[in-house]
Amino acid sequence: MSGGRVSEGAGCVTWWGYSPARDLLSLGPVRHEEDINVLLVGSGDPRHILKTISVLQNQQRLHVWLIESSMELVARQLLLLYLALMPKESMGNNEKTEVFLEVFGNGEIRSQTEETLRRAASQLTVSVTDTLEEATHPALNTTLLKFKERDELARIFKSWIHPRPSSSSSGLMSKAWDYRVRQHLGTRYDSKKSIFDWDLRMKLHEKGCGVINKQQYTQWRERGLAFEMREGVYQMTNPSLLSSRVFSRRGEKVFYTGYWGDIVSSPYLSFGIETDDKSLLKTQNGLHVKTAQDISVANVQELFRSLSSRGRCPTASQAEAGEPSPEVDRNSVTINDLMPLTGISVTFLPSDSLHKLPEKLKYSHFFNTVYFSASCVHQLNPTMRRIAAPDAVLVVELARYILDLTKEQEAGFAERVASMALEADFEPWRDGRSDDVHAVFMPQRK
Repeated sequence: MSGGRVSEGAGCVTWWGYSPARDLLSLGPVRHEEDINVLLVGSGDPRHILKTISVLQNQQRLHVWLIESSMELVARQLLLLYLALMPKESMGNNEKTEVFLEVFGNGEIRSQTEETLRRAASQLTVSVTDTLEEATHPALNTTLLKFKERDELARIFKSWIHPRPSSSSSGLMSKAWDYRVRQHLGTRYDSKKSIFDWDLRMKLHEKGCGVINKQQYTQWRERGLAFEMREGVYQMTNPSLLSSRVFSRRGEKVFYTGYWGDIVSSPYLSFGIETDDKSLLKTQNGLHVKTAQDISVANVQELFRSLSSRGRCPTASQAEAGEPSPEVDRNSVTINDLMPLTGISVTFLPSDSLHKLPEKLKYSHFFNTVYFSASCVHQLNPTMRRIAAPDAVLVVELARYILDLTKEQEAGFAERVASMALEADFEPWRDGRSDDVHAVFMPQRK
């Protein structure tokens, strides 16, 4: 009772990852470096960045380098990081969490959230077009992108600010989502609720995701609405989840704008299936009391609290007097007003740069951690050893949560990853526990 064609279920754009947020520095031996360089290839969202920052030691400096397969993914990464860095004086932690998750996992958003997204896009447009040599904010560094890539980013952000009339309401997204569901299920579309239930109980729950609630999962599968946290009307298209895809029609290439991401595994995987707070995992009569949405909210709130502690502090006089920081009008927030994170930088590299990095002296044995997503593991090759530090950790996302794969295909994927790592002169990390979610490797000992 498979959901359908693999390519249609997983989609061709990785808007969110197929694994929970991880502290990347905890994967592998204990790190003692004060300056840590991490390369993320195709991570799809900033979950690993936020999680790693949240447990970073005060004296450590983290430099993250990102490569994504398209500028739409870069634009969305920038947007999510922008929202995460909004100062608490302009948006409280609870509201910021709601807005972040809404933009992260909903095809349709509230009008208030759309307005926040447009303001962020406006600031990001200025950042990518006006900055030539020095980043406006170290966590939003696009200075190494090619000019044509930055022009493309500006075009994407402007399309979010001034969408076409047909794109601003929910009509475009609801039609795009339904098209994908119909393509995926084919003749079984009329039995979709039974298939949704099967995928949840026999796949996600069997893989340990019992916190994903049937009602919430079904709503997401039907209309792309994963997080509905307060009273409000979710009817505005979330432009950050739209992208163009090329189809061949009568021998000609045609571009279609639509939703081309995951419609099976769900955005709950990133923040909603694991937690250190065991009270959120309690069960009653065999059912989880809390849902993946509840856990997502709790986890993202905690990540944002950690960001705040590394960000701007009140002035000495305010701290002594116990005065709160002055409120900032969110309509006037600029990139310069975003929280500066001490010792943190995030730099976006050109989408075709992975095979070029080994040719540049700067990146010779440079990265302490290299991460490949399941969707980009095909780019792992022997030249990676030249950019990895002598004691680097190679982390590869496995296919555990790509639901349309059979168990045999999932196992075959893991074997292929191990083979590719070996060809690149990496061996499995012997001291680590395999969790079937990520494979961890170290440089081979000579």
